[in-house]
Amino acid sequence: MNSVRVGVQLQPQHCTMDTLRAAWQAADALRVDSIWVWDHFFPLSGDPDGAHFEAWSLLAAMAVDTEHAKLGAMVSCNTYRNPDLLADMARTVDHLSGGRMYLGIGAGWFDHDYTEYGYLFGTPRSRLDDLVVGLDRIAARLVKLNPPPAGTMPILIGASGEKVSLRIVAQYADAWNTYGTPEVYATKNAALDRWCAKLGRDPDEIERTVLITADAIHQWRDYLAAGTQHILVSVENPFDLTPVKLLLTEARENGWGS
Repeated sequence: MNSVRVGVQLQPQHCTMDTLRAAWQAADALRVDSIWVWDHFFPLSGDPDGAHFEAWSLLAAMAVDTEHAKLGAMVSCNTYRNPDLLADMARTVDHLSGGRMYLGIGAGWFDHDYTEYGYLFGTPRSRLDDLVVGLDRIAARLVKLNPPPAGTMPILIGASGEKVSLRIVAQYADAWNTYGTPEVYATKNAALDRWCAKLGRDPDEIERTVLITADAIHQWRDYLAAGTQHILVSVENPFDLTPVKLLLTEARENGWGS
């Protein structure tokens, strides 16, 4: 039987810590498959100087505040943290969660974060080159850490570029995320499969995830047909989880739930 996993991304902007904590506890009580936050330092919409919280601090709290869902950043920016440090942080939070972590990572794109925090923005290609270096360093550090991660801690890469980014996914990722319409997703998914074939990678080794807005949940069957295995619904404050609950219910009632 086919199945779909359902997750939620809680946007850590224009909110309080109390509302965020209540949201991830409510999502975990719904038995969603995964809970995510994004990795930025400033809001992506609304007041650019509005309230905002840092991702990995949130994930550490979430790890001890939840019991069921897998957790992750969608996605950590490779150049915001030393890759060896990121590996250690993720391993530590994985232990706090009892082995429920993804290590989500991407090349980065939000220039406001870079400018305000003093990081070199570079070019799209230089950031992708840095991502490859970072992924190699993360892999090397993970095998040295004592103790190792508590769970499998899959590496999830957020990427969409068919010429370079998806090649990196095919080479390094245990899971992949992108966004777009079902038609766009199908195109990217096929491109990833082609890169897997070129590199000799079994495409079934890479979990396929998609990030959507709440108003796109009616298309969940289309996303499954396009190759998605794990649908992540992005929700903003006041964190109304009704669309997520509806998706979970509909998928399970139709025998598609995980």
